[in-house]
Amino acid sequence: MKKIALALSLALSSTLALAAPPAPKAAGIESKDYQWAKMEGELKEALTKKGDVKRGKDTYEICGACHLPSGAGRPDGTFPQLAGQHSTVLIKQMADIRMGLRDNPTMYPFAKEMTDPQDLADTSAYIQSLCIPVDHGKYEGADAAKQVAAGKDLYEKQCKECHGANGEGNKEKFYPVIAGQHYKYLLRQMTEIRDGHRRNANPDMVKVIKPYTNEQLVAISAFQSSLSMPGAMCKGKAPAKKK
Repeated sequence: MKKIALALSLALSSTLALAAPPAPKAAGIESKDYQWAKMEGELKEALTKKGDVKRGKDTYEICGACHLPSGAGRPDGTFPQLAGQHSTVLIKQMADIRMGLRDNPTMYPFAKEMTDPQDLADTSAYIQSLCIPVDHGKYEGADAAKQVAAGKDLYEKQCKECHGANGEGNKEKFYPVIAGQHYKYLLRQMTEIRDGHRRNANPDMVKVIKPYTNEQLVAISAFQSSLSMPGAMCKGKAPAKKK
């Protein structure tokens, strides 16, 4: 039954994506008037709502087709790991996509359906309640140890202050949890932020990574994807008993 439901959700995903009108396009970081965390409209309203985790489980169901019921996303980086993410970050990103501040044609058809700020709050509360999978996509090159070590140096110098020692982020400041995030997703997002393609980026982060080379982005993504948050990660599977 679950396989049938997932297949139907995927089919609906494709239908919505094809049928949806193009997303609006609000002025983003390229505008001199851009304010990264401007508290107004549905973003402000959704953030004042108390999220209902039980109700959010139902509203999240359609999201599970891409992000998986566990919120694990895809190791190839096509869909991010969401489980355990701060509700404030989730609300902001969905609101930004809805208003056309963040360009995400795949996500927009679904985000635009959440017209009730309470739905945003409930869905985000449920996602935040999920444990963070430990078996996410990591850097798999033969030089992994070297890349992680180089990335650790960069992270501790310029990223740790905002994203924390364990990648825990900051809920009040909209800094995302990055522990448990897929390497390929992290690399893609940081490359887009550096190159000016993520229009709802935090200007402070842009300043930090603007000078980074492609090699440095690989290293820091490799390190970030190795992070884990004590107490927030899912319990690993017990090894199979020998017969």
